[in-house]
Amino acid sequence: MAETNVFALAHKALMSAQIDEKIALTHNLHALNLSQKLDYNQEFAVEKILNPGRPNKPKLAKFADMPARDNSDIGFIASIHAICHIEFNAINLALDAAYRFQNMPDKFYQDWIKVAFEESKHFSMLNNYLLELGYQYGDFAGHNGLWKMTTDTDYDVLARMALVPRVLEAKGLDATPKIQKRFRSSKFSKMVGILDVIFADEIGHVKIGNSWFHYLCQQRNIEPLITFDALVQKHIGSNLRGPFNIEARKLADFSAQELDYLQNI
Repeated sequence: MAETNVFALAHKALMSAQIDEKIALTHNLHALNLSQKLDYNQEFAVEKILNPGRPNKPKLAKFADMPARDNSDIGFIASIHAICHIEFNAINLALDAAYRFQNMPDKFYQDWIKVAFEESKHFSMLNNYLLELGYQYGDFAGHNGLWKMTTDTDYDVLARMALVPRVLEAKGLDATPKIQKRFRSSKFSKMVGILDVIFADEIGHVKIGNSWFHYLCQQRNIEPLITFDALVQKHIGSNLRGPFNIEARKLADFSAQELDYLQNI
């Protein structure tokens, strides 16, 4: 009998170190999700995961040690690789949310499985473009900042929802228009269209994170903005840095109060 436990399947995809297998397992999870064949009732052992499944390359380096990317051809290709690396990590982030937090409504898992599937599509689009250019994922170093925040927030679904979609993914909304402008005036302008697809989906991902963050705050009877600020201070240690894409954040359901907070920190 085929495995239908959502937590076991998410964990299997999360821990797969082979790119093609991880994507195939994520797509299978998404298909079972769409056909409503997943079992949410059976528990599955939850462990701290310091290293999710990923290939031997890229070599991981500290963010501070990453080389600056200039406007040479190799600089642009390295930038494409960096975005590809973000999307690969984002698959694992979404799968971890579905695997780890096993006391949430069914809709929570459905949402994060959808996110994982869309992140896998983004990764494939970017890696296919790298292949067109004579490169592939793993040819440049990558940093581990995204996964570090995942392990830092694995103790509480509220902290995860506050800081991964609402801070890390939302930073992508802030940065994308500027990145597109850089690619638009280069010979790698195909990236503009790829980033249009990613940008539209990422608004939805941040919106999902916002929805669950506010759901949890309401469930726990705590004030969202005070809670968010406390978690930012705890895990990031400094004020969030702009500039912020206010229109995109509005589409992702940041409240007027939250946007005011961001613009005045």
